[in-house]
Amino acid sequence: MKNIAIIMGGYSSEYKISLISGNVVYQFLDQTKYKGFRIHIFKEKWVYVDEKEVEFPIDKNDFSVNVNGTKISFNAVFNAIHGTPGEDGLMQAYFELLGIPQTSCDYYQAALTFNKRDLLSVLKPYGIKTATSYYLNKGESINTAEIVKKVGLPCFVKPNKSGSSFGISKVKTEAELPIAIEVAYQEDTEIIIESFLDGTEVSVGVINYKGTITVLPITEIVSENDFFDYEAKYLGKSQEITPARISDEMTEKVNKIAKHAYEILGMKGFSRSEFIIVNGDPFMLEMNTIPGLTTESLIPQQAKAAGISLEDLFTNAIELALI
Repeated sequence: MKNIAIIMGGYSSEYKISLISGNVVYQFLDQTKYKGFRIHIFKEKWVYVDEKEVEFPIDKNDFSVNVNGTKISFNAVFNAIHGTPGEDGLMQAYFELLGIPQTSCDYYQAALTFNKRDLLSVLKPYGIKTATSYYLNKGESINTAEIVKKVGLPCFVKPNKSGSSFGISKVKTEAELPIAIEVAYQEDTEIIIESFLDGTEVSVGVINYKGTITVLPITEIVSENDFFDYEAKYLGKSQEITPARISDEMTEKVNKIAKHAYEILGMKGFSRSEFIIVNGDPFMLEMNTIPGLTTESLIPQQAKAAGISLEDLFTNAIELALI
């Protein structure tokens, strides 16, 4: 029986979603193979939370925990932290230094994909299309006319390093830009402003399944709101249609790009990439490396459509980490 630390929580606005994801992993872990430990990672404390919700502090020197006089170490870590420090490379680097296997990609890939600007810059030379973008760092002067000239209206203002659509605004007039920029700065000191792509939004999961890079069935996103925001993602304000209502030819095109991006970056573990299809061309928005794992989340939906149960999905991730 292997001890698996399921890390959840984190330091960002996404911590609540992460706690749900982590508990789903805990619930569906194959208990004939693994003993799961729920580990809450917060700025103020790293703790193991037992069945009775009693907390035991984690020893950060070797990532172990002392439970009533017994020291427990872990064979592997299942990373379910969305946002920092689980999705941006910090935890990955920490576990690499300690020599503890973990289920997500390596620290460099995590840091790169978490930074939307850098990710898109790296993929561009490989012919992967992206929206026209404008970058801002906190403290820089804001020239709204220049922004509109470059990206047009409407446009999207996004924190560069954030998930779950926190801090994102769809801007329809130049006058709205400064407000949207302030909202994004509440999440990050770097901002990416992108042209509006009017098309079909799809999300595609890519995983290494039993040693083979596998593209899961594509999900089409139809948001009731202006875009696929927090409400649309988590509060039922969207239709998520798996498999997507796109042609076989387009499915093949999107699959090829998503798989190519996974391979170019030397990814491991889960990835979920977002695209908008405009006039027959998929434009990549971002790649998530710790996508939501709640029962409503896209990767579990896509795995189900592929005939992969949650137990299989999580077992596969742990087995690959342990190789």
